[in-house]
Amino acid sequence: MIKTTVKIEGMMCGMCEAHICDAIRNAVPAAKKVSASKGKKEAIFLTEDSVDPEHIRSVIDATGYTCLGVESAPYEKKGLFSRK
Repeated sequence: MIKTTVKIEGMMCGMCEAHICDAIRNAVPAAKKVSASKGKKEAIFLTEDSVDPEHIRSVIDATGYTCLGVESAPYEKKGLFSRK
């Protein structure tokens, strides 16, 4: 799994967060666990494969918000029974 974090400027309320989540789901149909936080000024989602940062940037900018950056990193599910 790949965890993608998108830094976003301009979210002011819960509807803004929902708008960003909907835009990401429409742009990346394979996205899972999509969430946005106006307080943290970011959106996070998981995918099986990496996503094109420029595509995400253009989708966010098209909504009227400002994309400040896109970062992707490997993600391991941390479950109750995971071993290390």
